[in-house]
Amino acid sequence: MKTLNEEPFEEKESTELAIGSFIISTVLLLLYIASNESPTVLVIGWPFALGAIVVNIIMLVHLTDRFIHLPQQRKVIGIKILILLSNIPVTFLYYLIVMKS
Repeated sequence: MKTLNEEPFEEKESTELAIGSFIISTVLLLLYIASNESPTVLVIGWPFALGAIVVNIIMLVHLTDRFIHLPQQRKVIGIKILILLSNIPVTFLYYLIVMKS
């Protein structure tokens, strides 16, 4: 008889990354709007956006790997993946706001 002594999947970093990326990008957007579309904010914002994309992709690959290898934890990991992916439409909206202004 095989027993499974696996602990619940308690990774907080992915949620913290998603929330942190959202907050920082929102602050940068508000600074851009408040500074009358200053190019200085764009100089700070674009490297942050590129870095956030890279880090979020790395976390997505990690969560996908955990999703595949931990079938008993798929519901929890799937929710974390959805939280991480929820930044995509928000970032696209921010991009549209910056490009139209």
